[in-house]
Amino acid sequence: MQVLYTASAHATGGREGSAASDDDRLSVTLSTPQELGGGAGPGTNPEQLFAAGYAACFLGALKFVAAQDRLKLSDDAKVESRVGIGKRDDGAGFGLTVALRATLPGIDADKAADLVARAHVVCPYSHATRGNIAVDVAAA
Repeated sequence: MQVLYTASAHATGGREGSAASDDDRLSVTLSTPQELGGGAGPGTNPEQLFAAGYAACFLGALKFVAAQDRLKLSDDAKVESRVGIGKRDDGAGFGLTVALRATLPGIDADKAADLVARAHVVCPYSHATRGNIAVDVAAA
């Protein structure tokens, strides 16, 4: 694979610390959610960051496959992402689940489902998680 871009970031303090990109474009405080035993502080968490990144990447993939069909998605198109974390069934650690819902105004239901299925093939986040995380994708 020819790498076109590399993002670099670092974290300190774990789930009760901070994270930042090496170019200082991203800087966040991290807090553990109450559901994971934390104090529900004011910061974000890795699951929210992953959900936001996956949603943005998947919408980019939707735009890419739509363009292949000479379609332009509405500026109101959006992808909602839900990332769950919990104990794995094997008891050896924790795992993630993902649900993505694409809202594509002006696109009929069959075409929207087709675009979502094709985006799930080309999206690098989908490719990276395939076979590792339960990912449910659908058009709203």
